[in-house]
Amino acid sequence: MSEDPVVRPFMLTNGRTQPLRDGLRIETQLYAEPAALSAPLRFEARRIVELCQRPRSIADLSSALGAPLGVVRVIVADLLTQGLVRAGEMPGELTTALIERIRDRVRAL
Repeated sequence: MSEDPVVRPFMLTNGRTQPLRDGLRIETQLYAEPAALSAPLRFEARRIVELCQRPRSIADLSSALGAPLGVVRVIVADLLTQGLVRAGEMPGELTTALIERIRDRVRAL
């Protein structure tokens, strides 16, 4: 019977319980540029960059990693600070505000 080794959550965040960047909600969409894959990252941070090659929410990342939301928020905040992950809309995608403006102008025709 093989069991996975247990890693305490505080070990993944170097003992921190609060992210360096506030305002990260569980539905915050994150993405990483392909160039971020070459950054020298360890374990969960590397996996987050890999997963964020497509937009993912913090909740999705928590589920995929099997890590508590608080831990993922701390790691994601570190990656945001390093510029390896971005929050919000993907480059080149239409924002909700832009889609609504287009809709309103079409209706005005």
